[in-house]
Amino acid sequence: MTYVVTDNCIRCKYTDCVEVCPVDCFYVGETMLVINPDECIDCGVCEPECPADAIKADTEPGLDGWIALNAKYAALWPNISEKRDPLGDAAEWDGRPGKLESVFGVSDPAAA
Repeated sequence: MTYVVTDNCIRCKYTDCVEVCPVDCFYVGETMLVINPDECIDCGVCEPECPADAIKADTEPGLDGWIALNAKYAALWPNISEKRDPLGDAAEWDGRPGKLESVFGVSDPAAA
């Protein structure tokens, strides 16, 4: 099992989760964070720290595309191990529907 960053991280990019991760398995892109599923130890400490409720256990239904997106971008983006400021307009984007399509141009996270 692993934890997965999902759509509500897009354009928010809160990093409270990064600060508590004991194995530094978070990676950062311009618009969101991802978790490397091969590095995550399933401790779960990151999930309650996310102010946007964007981190889910991979056992929840419907997350296959998000697991693929996290794995893909964890291999491409740099590792992040310290808390940073969220994006300036994070509060405006938090909870907004359709973020994946508006930012990545796709409706399926596996296609991003």
